[in-house]
Amino acid sequence: MGRYNRMGIKNLKIDQFCKSKRKLVCLTAYTTYMAEIIDEYCDLVLVGDSLSMVLYGDKNTTRLSLSTMIRHGKAVRKGIKKSILVVDMPKNTYEKSPDIALKNARKIMKETKCDAIKMEGGVAIAKTIKKLVKNNIPVMGHIGLLPQQVTKSSEYRIKGKTKNEENIVTKDLLAVQKNGAFSVVIEGVTERLAIKLCKIAKIKTIGIGATKKCDGQVLVTEDMLGIFDKTAKFVKKYNNLRKIISNSVKKYNSDIVNNKFPTKKNIY
Repeated sequence: MGRYNRMGIKNLKIDQFCKSKRKLVCLTAYTTYMAEIIDEYCDLVLVGDSLSMVLYGDKNTTRLSLSTMIRHGKAVRKGIKKSILVVDMPKNTYEKSPDIALKNARKIMKETKCDAIKMEGGVAIAKTIKKLVKNNIPVMGHIGLLPQQVTKSSEYRIKGKTKNEENIVTKDLLAVQKNGAFSVVIEGVTERLAIKLCKIAKIKTIGIGATKKCDGQVLVTEDMLGIFDKTAKFVKKYNNLRKIISNSVKKYNSDIVNNKFPTKKNIY
């Protein structure tokens, strides 16, 4: 289990998260009402940049703007009472320099009132993580498969199949924790590599397509609820909302066509 890498940031929720002895439950949310529903059962709610694909139908996460991310972060904040709220920093808002990253991270924190931000990468953004943490901005890392670097579907592939990839991801983990991240998402890596990372991690590990040995797990809520026909292998569908919604709309269509709606109960 990961151990809290203290860097002087005072946040009771994050402190409790890092000290937890049980498995940690994490899901995504992009709207107020979804946040209200999942908050009761989650330790951490992530406003992920996956919203560009889930809500806007984009093929990847690379076109998401800072203003859009903040807008959804503010909406989710309204529905959160107990969970840690983490907001993704979109592509091109933190990579160029630590100073630019700090400016944008402060904007996200101020406007969304989130508890932390998340950034993808390890060694490449080590200095940026360190600068943000020194400026009292809690950071969640993200290593392994990095969606913001994916531009076409063929690039969504498991990391760690070669020794070189194992070394790269391992170095990313060490860089993330050394520079003060309180937790790290490990995405899309081989079971063998994921177990290795969990053994050497001194911060909380959150898996998605990794291993059950991680300190917790995260999924995109819409994937888990079965909104989409096709999902990654690591997704377990706990319902089939696509079918439920389709059947409801079909019945609505039938009621209107057959003049069964609205009834007297639906008219003032």
